[in-house]
Amino acid sequence: MEKSGRVMDEMDEKVLRLVQDGIMIVPRPFEVVGRKLGIGEDEVLERIHGMIESGVIRRFSASIGHRAIGILANGMCVWNVPDHRVEEVGRVMAGFEEVTHCYERPRRPGWQYNMYTMIHGYTRRECEEVARRISEAVGVRDYTILFSEREFKKTGVRV
Repeated sequence: MEKSGRVMDEMDEKVLRLVQDGIMIVPRPFEVVGRKLGIGEDEVLERIHGMIESGVIRRFSASIGHRAIGILANGMCVWNVPDHRVEEVGRVMAGFEEVTHCYERPRRPGWQYNMYTMIHGYTRRECEEVARRISEAVGVRDYTILFSEREFKKTGVRV
């Protein structure tokens, strides 16, 4: 049962499976989904709206292949943020347009970093500049950027 009390059924799961990798670029994509499942377009939309309201689907949006448009520099910036400032600093970091992910994670022996921001840019220099601006904005100087060398797999969560 999800947070709204709504229980997913087999048809919800089938709808999710058909839309999770994208919808067709046609005038009525949910009508196409419905035809494949033997239900109407209105029911497909009602089910999707219900799953959004219940929290099963957190976001329904377009995803742009950043590498395909030339955004080749990806830097996971790791930060040593004082524990008492995590909430404040996290909100500021997450507000940067170039940051696509912002997480707090536990520190580990030999690893002092507890905040992580994924920064995307056209060049490494651009990512470094964003990290510098973030550092100035939050007053945290202890950070390093781990740049991606190769991408082996990138997908969203699947049903």
